[in-house]
Amino acid sequence: MIIIGSGAGGGTLARALAPSGLSILILERGDYLPREWGNWDPHTVFAEHRYHTPEQWHDGDGQIFTPVTGYHVGGNTKFYGAAVLRRREKDFLPRHHRDGLTPAWPIAYADLAPHYDQAEAWYFTHGQAGADPLEPPRGPFAFPPFPHEPLLAALEQKLRNMGLHPFPLPLALHRNEEDPAHSPCVRCPTCDGFPCLLHAKGDAEVCGVTPALAHANVRLLTRHRVLRLLPGGDGRGVEGVETDQGTLRARVVVLAAGAVNSAALLLASADAAAPQGLANSSDQVGRNYMCHLNSACMALKAAQENTTVFQKTLAINDFYDDSGDPDYPYPLGHIQNLGKVTPALLHAQQPLLPIPLVAWTASHSVDWWLTTEDLPDAGNRVTLDSDGHIRLAWQPKNRESHQRLCDQWRKILHQAGFPMVFFQAMDISATAHQVGTCRFGEDPADSVLDPWCRAHDLANLYVVDASFMPSISAVNPSLTIMANAIRVAAHLAERFKTGAWA
Repeated sequence: MIIIGSGAGGGTLARALAPSGLSILILERGDYLPREWGNWDPHTVFAEHRYHTPEQWHDGDGQIFTPVTGYHVGGNTKFYGAAVLRRREKDFLPRHHRDGLTPAWPIAYADLAPHYDQAEAWYFTHGQAGADPLEPPRGPFAFPPFPHEPLLAALEQKLRNMGLHPFPLPLALHRNEEDPAHSPCVRCPTCDGFPCLLHAKGDAEVCGVTPALAHANVRLLTRHRVLRLLPGGDGRGVEGVETDQGTLRARVVVLAAGAVNSAALLLASADAAAPQGLANSSDQVGRNYMCHLNSACMALKAAQENTTVFQKTLAINDFYDDSGDPDYPYPLGHIQNLGKVTPALLHAQQPLLPIPLVAWTASHSVDWWLTTEDLPDAGNRVTLDSDGHIRLAWQPKNRESHQRLCDQWRKILHQAGFPMVFFQAMDISATAHQVGTCRFGEDPADSVLDPWCRAHDLANLYVVDASFMPSISAVNPSLTIMANAIRVAAHLAERFKTGAWA
């Protein structure tokens, strides 16, 4: 088996399959992210973008932008904020939103529940079962939640007094609160958006690839960029991949390069037999790209300095199912803390602001991340320009719902004692939550993959990154990618046992 990509999907799949004895080759176009002081330096990470790709994509109008993404062992989990939430049961069903209806998934929450359990255990997940009023049925977390620092603990109580239901944000970090002196995670302020210098973040390198490579049957080749997939002579499968360093062959190929790059690879693999691209008889490859509507929020109180170091511990789902307004009966979304915005971080992102203003603002802010569900649209899609460059056309849905979520949160923060509240919306370059370009389903006419994430058109091609998702929900997609990879791994192991590709 060849697995293309080593992130949340590919890295987790490799770990899940490693004990099977199958010969597994992981191909990663990047390399191990260097462990150096720059990992914790805001200027290096957010101003120089040392660890992000310099490549440029085009938007739907042909304008050039640089995506905030990178190619490393572990994929973009090297930079994620480690917030790992399960989709709600309703997120697997059609849901009415202001701008339309989400499609049903071909599987239910119950199909993923045991794999969520396994993913949480592998990725060091800390949380508190039952604290989130909308949480789906589950057992206890393996590790207790991260405690709030004093300012956040007081703010949590204020929110409860206002009738809200804040809960501890589930986090994939290797932390031992009972023995902090020997804990891998030190609750530092350089976690959210930074690579972890201590390897204490539950990322796909630490929790997926490294455990997989402990098995002699698993190999990793870095700096091997896959250029195209090679269809077999009978047209019913793929026989291997062409990389920038040669051709490699396998009985099964699994794409896990990320929703944009996996779709781009399938399109780049077009030939006379598949002129629209491989696995694309439905013309759905690259379509229905979704990315959360996200805004960062800074809430300021002049009389209160925020000395919190590790801030990303609190979440609110009170507006996840509906707005609370009978005249607007639609979901708004999810709210969670950001990692603490420090003066150095804010200056790296806003270098034109006067330094005294940056220093005062960052030291007096409590920082939040607001997420609203995007909806699938066939016109939001990945295509390739004539020169092979990626073109990403995206006009997000549910803008009104996201604005209402921001407005509602501003009112709540005002009531909680923060007179100054500012928002910054993310643009097309913020691709961290990319999903949907090879969605799975029962009908080959309107989906790319079957419910086991195998291409309808090709018997031995699977896709296990976020491409498979027909909808994005309003929670971070990482845990669902990991859980689904574990689910697909069990299916693949069974198929090999029965001689499906003998």
